[in-house]
Amino acid sequence: LKTAKRCTIHYLYYKETADWILAQTNQRPKVAIICGSGLGGLADLLEDKTVFPYESIPRFPTSTVQGHAGKLVFGKLQGRECVCMQGRFHFYEGYDMHTVTYPVRVFSLLGVETLIVTNAAGGVNEAYSVADIMLIKDHINMPGFAGQNPLCGHNDERFGVRFPCMSDAYDRRLRDLAKQTAAEQGCGSFLQEGVYCMLAGPTYETIAECRFLQTLGADAVGMSTVPEVVVARHCGLRVLGLSLITNKVVTDYDSEEKANHEEVLQTTKRRARDLQRLVRHLVTKI
Repeated sequence: LKTAKRCTIHYLYYKETADWILAQTNQRPKVAIICGSGLGGLADLLEDKTVFPYESIPRFPTSTVQGHAGKLVFGKLQGRECVCMQGRFHFYEGYDMHTVTYPVRVFSLLGVETLIVTNAAGGVNEAYSVADIMLIKDHINMPGFAGQNPLCGHNDERFGVRFPCMSDAYDRRLRDLAKQTAAEQGCGSFLQEGVYCMLAGPTYETIAECRFLQTLGADAVGMSTVPEVVVARHCGLRVLGLSLITNKVVTDYDSEEKANHEEVLQTTKRRARDLQRLVRHLVTKI
């Protein structure tokens, strides 16, 4: 009984946030975009913008990581109404999984039908190059293996079923549209398609861990995205995922290479315009 009551309170939190947003803007987007590290420039492309700093939104968490501006931006992208998160929330910041995914359920209550998630990721697949863009076709939820799944706890049927399917987490039609758009926009030569693995962070991977991920079949690794995708699918949203490969993981004990956040942001800056162009034209086809 206590669990059910607590779940009801949580639903009212989401609704309070959604109702506040609906009262502040007349825009009713069907597409939401979560911008990863250094990729917040997507939101700058919006026209007729309405901007809400996270701290001004009732019950909304706040970003603490460099490269995450912490703004919710409503506007039009190529004439299509969208809402962009300039900065996401991470488990390693100390947030629990319900807080990390809080915005996704708010998006659902706003009437969003499609979620585009972007991230900066390390390239695990040896065939990948730095600055490649990877379409996510599947994921490996390592925190989920350890019991850190955002759907743990009492299930609220107003959002979705108790046991949602994840074999179709990343919409095939959206992936096909992305490939078509990439070819049209001259991005096909650096577009990959693969499996994204989420680790909890904030440490980058050890050499042994990177070799383990290769054995698992992961093509890229990062510290985000999967919880939001899980909750989006639970809510019935279609999902498209894009990873920008910002560095190659280290698998050789003799290597002098070391992963660092500054390298991630620099690579993101170099390729961000291509990713923005891809998403901008893709949105018009959804």
